[in-house]
Amino acid sequence: MAIKTPHLSVDGIIELYEEGRFKGIVLIERLNPPFGLAIPGGFVDIGESVETALVREMKEETDLDVRIEYLLGVYSDPGRDPRFHTASVVYVCKAEGEPRGLDDAQEAIVYAREEIPFAKLVFDHAQIMREYCLRRSESGL
Repeated sequence: MAIKTPHLSVDGIIELYEEGRFKGIVLIERLNPPFGLAIPGGFVDIGESVETALVREMKEETDLDVRIEYLLGVYSDPGRDPRFHTASVVYVCKAEGEPRGLDDAQEAIVYAREEIPFAKLVFDHAQIMREYCLRRSESGL
């Protein structure tokens, strides 16, 4: 009997910096359904840690080399992804450079925190971004 479990994925809230100055958050315009804006991410491969998958997926979708700062949370609501049940490990990370939309990302866009278009975010990414923004405002950053 095969064991069925949710698909394991990672998402990265990339805080983009230039010469030590915060520029904004990198979101991607999805190339595939569901269409809309998303936090960059993807699936963990067999034999890969979630941290390794996160760094790989950020490079594949945004062309940025990220440094993981902290774990924001694990999101596993069975309805979070219309395609199938996923459980996502979400990290906050930092990067410098110019993001480019690659792989599953049609475009990579930098948004100031106060300009994040929550209504255009797919999956449960609006909820995730609201939790991230709340944590950042509570910490005074």
